[in-house]
Amino acid sequence: MIYSLVDSSIILSVKITPNASEQSIKGVVKSADGADFLRISIVSVPEKGKANKELIKFLSKELDIAKSNIEIISGESNHFKKLKIKACSPFIINKLQQWSAL
Repeated sequence: MIYSLVDSSIILSVKITPNASEQSIKGVVKSADGADFLRISIVSVPEKGKANKELIKFLSKELDIAKSNIEIISGESNHFKKLKIKACSPFIINKLQQWSAL
């Protein structure tokens, strides 16, 4: 599962691919330890937080929430990241379930 519910927030596991030709959701991948991660392609380069900023901007647009509602809680300088989404709505859960099925 790429996400879990914690209190009134969502913890989302993502693997970003920087330097891509387009921003997009690419499906689900497994890490070496078998954990599921949502694979997201990002156009920005992984320098000085540019890819992280683009990731947050992209997800805020896709989930229709403010950027301030998304926070990187681990993996800031890694391809594998954990994000805290401080908003939980049926729309967001539905979107995450759709992405889980890719």
